[in-house]
Amino acid sequence: MITNTARAFWIDRPGKGVIREESLPEPAGGEVRVRTLYSAVSRGTESLVFQGKVPQSQWQAMRAPFQGGFFPAPLKYGYINIGVVEDGALPAGTPIFCLYPHQDRYVVPADAVTPLPDSLPPERAVLAANMETAINGLWDAAPLVGDRIAVIGAGVVGCLVAFLASRLPGAKVELIDIDPAKAAIAEALGIPFALTRDATREADIVIHASGNPMGLQSALTFAAYEATVLEMSWYGSTLVPLPLGEEFHSKRLILKSSQVGGISPARRARRCYADRMALALSLLADDRLDALITGESPFEELPDLMPTLASNPAGTLCHRIRY
Repeated sequence: MITNTARAFWIDRPGKGVIREESLPEPAGGEVRVRTLYSAVSRGTESLVFQGKVPQSQWQAMRAPFQGGFFPAPLKYGYINIGVVEDGALPAGTPIFCLYPHQDRYVVPADAVTPLPDSLPPERAVLAANMETAINGLWDAAPLVGDRIAVIGAGVVGCLVAFLASRLPGAKVELIDIDPAKAAIAEALGIPFALTRDATREADIVIHASGNPMGLQSALTFAAYEATVLEMSWYGSTLVPLPLGEEFHSKRLILKSSQVGGISPARRARRCYADRMALALSLLADDRLDALITGESPFEELPDLMPTLASNPAGTLCHRIRY
């Protein structure tokens, strides 16, 4: 029996989450009702949101497509949701991805969901938003055949960037992290790994995705003459000190930002958001990527789980939420 209510995870106040019941409308023309199978916590952005660390100047820019409430709280936030269509403008039973918060059932326009390819298990599709970020980052970095590419930060985004970059003919890709335990993830993905102190210098492109300001400082030292350093981390209200008085000018380095909210200028004229998402889903059809999902919990435990994921993740990469 289909009910007219849903359960959703809300940030009641910074650092405190609750599950609330809310009404669920019937789908109108052109809409679908979705039953969630899985969601996942985007540990970088969602951790900052959960802790109330989104600067007021970024409240509008950081709105999620189906966000409920307002920064800093109460707030319903998230954008990794895998579900199955129950009713509406698409066939019942269609598995889909949607940029929707953590909620067990919801109604959205049909064009807001993307059907999953037959080759992609729903369990792995929770990596779609991170893969989309990785694609946009590589469009921004614009690596060439034979480039030496250093990727700093073996989190989900960093691993996906390195995984995609390693497919470029002749490219020498190195995944770099301060945690020696991340070597096992790199090995599972078939990517060379190095601790920060042992990393190769003189990279043509350095991509920073660790979320730690110290990682960006290291990125400047790994870059070769006239290399590009691409910053993919977002720090919220945290200040980032950089040693720009050292080699930054003499090496004529380029420091460039990348953010998934806008399609890279390198592809903006020829790709839309739907194109980018479809590409992301197709690139997830590789069993090795299951190594990036390091845990799973039932939806009911999310209020108790979020404080730990936000402040002390202890080696967690993608943590999947089961409904």
